[in-house]
Amino acid sequence: MATTRANYGGRVGHRPGESALTALPLLFYLAISVALMVFDQRDGIGANVRARVAVVIEPMWWLAGLPARTTRALNENLSLHGSLVGDNVRLRQALDMAQARIHRLNAVAEENTRLRALLGGMRGYRLDVRLVAILDVDLDPYRKRWVLAAGRDDGVLPGQVLIDSGGVLGQVIEVGKHRATALLVTDPDHAIPVQVARSGLRAVAFGTGESNRLTLPNIPQSADLRVGDVLLTSGIGGRFPAGFPVAVVTRLQPDTMRLFVVADAAPAAHLDRGSEALLVSNLPASTDIGPPAPATRPTPSPPSQPSTPKPAQAPTAAPSGTPP
Repeated sequence: MATTRANYGGRVGHRPGESALTALPLLFYLAISVALMVFDQRDGIGANVRARVAVVIEPMWWLAGLPARTTRALNENLSLHGSLVGDNVRLRQALDMAQARIHRLNAVAEENTRLRALLGGMRGYRLDVRLVAILDVDLDPYRKRWVLAAGRDDGVLPGQVLIDSGGVLGQVIEVGKHRATALLVTDPDHAIPVQVARSGLRAVAFGTGESNRLTLPNIPQSADLRVGDVLLTSGIGGRFPAGFPVAVVTRLQPDTMRLFVVADAAPAAHLDRGSEALLVSNLPASTDIGPPAPATRPTPSPPSQPSTPKPAQAPTAAPSGTPP
């Protein structure tokens, strides 16, 4: 009995030719892959093909990522808008508070001017401020002076105060046509009346020749002065406007006789840096205190009646403002 397939143990056998035919496509694809790898390694064909394919596929990538980019941009814009709205609200509130403080300070300044006039002291002053450049610095270690790039032709006058963002720098002592010399607060020849901001104690701060130290001698031991107190210009003498920072107390020690206290202070101004400074001078306030008193016109005396003159009696003037 003839059979085409032999059955051994329930398995169906395959012919050797059928297995070889099945493996031929795999071998063909393998050979093509090896050839492409060799050509890519030697001539770079794959890189050129990938570059051309990337040019074609790039618009599709851009379109595919468009929704994500749009969503991200919208989220960023919304968050930025909310942050800007919050900042705007806070800044408006801060501006309103600052304007209220400014109005209050203006009222206090006007009240202070009126009180000074009533007390018969120094009348109200306004500050004239101008910016000047520092032309040169005196290199003498025992003198602390600056040369300013402004002079008499620019309106600079002797005695004008020099300040910066930190406090008082010094004062103008010499004025030329186009140059001026300023004496700094740390110069040994300089002295400035000061007042302790905390307690109101008045003293005089002298320069020491050192760029970072002032000294306040002859302070009573019972005086209310502490390390860290801020010293302001007191305005006494009329040269330095009141209220500008001068120095900060850094040390307290008794003098050689142990009768007084000597204080050391660090200048508040930036004496070792900066190329510009402000010139400040006191000018009389343009506003008058109260309305002017009305001028009185002398009232003519009534015609005298004929009578017997009295030799011992002097003529009496009519009081001012008495109607005829």
